Amino acid sequence: MITLLQRVSEARVDVAEATIARVGRGILVLVGIQADDDESRARYFIDRMLNYRVFADSDGKMNLSLIDIEGGLLLVPQFTLAANTKKGRRPSFTSAASPQHGKRIFDIMIDYARADYGQVACGQFGADMRVHLVNDGPVTFILD
Repeated sequence: MITLLQRVSEARVDVAEATIARVGRGILVLVGIQADDDESRARYFIDRMLNYRVFADSDGKMNLSLIDIEGGLLLVPQFTLAANTKKGRRPSFTSAASPQHGKRIFDIMIDYARADYGQVACGQFGADMRVHLVNDGPVTFILD
């Protein structure tokens, strides 16, 4: 699993001109699911996302997590994160999960996030989405 975590002041996902998910201050996480990912990896990544300290404390240091600030979590599936780009001029998706497996793991991630936290919004697996965000900082991390 590869995730791209971005601290945002706001973010939303539109599908077919309709907004399907929105958060204010919080994190937007693009999720690339690989063929060997399983439920335990989904659990591990949700725990990291919720507890990763990317928000400033009163001293201006990144010491606060999403849980600490009670922000929103927006999970967006993005299979292209699992691309192999090391060779040639076209990405290879051989390590990406199949659509069925990817959707299953993404749904499990959503379930874990909602059980642990509650302030969770998500994109639509397999849809042509428009992701809008205001990256705060900018602060962006790759978690893999």
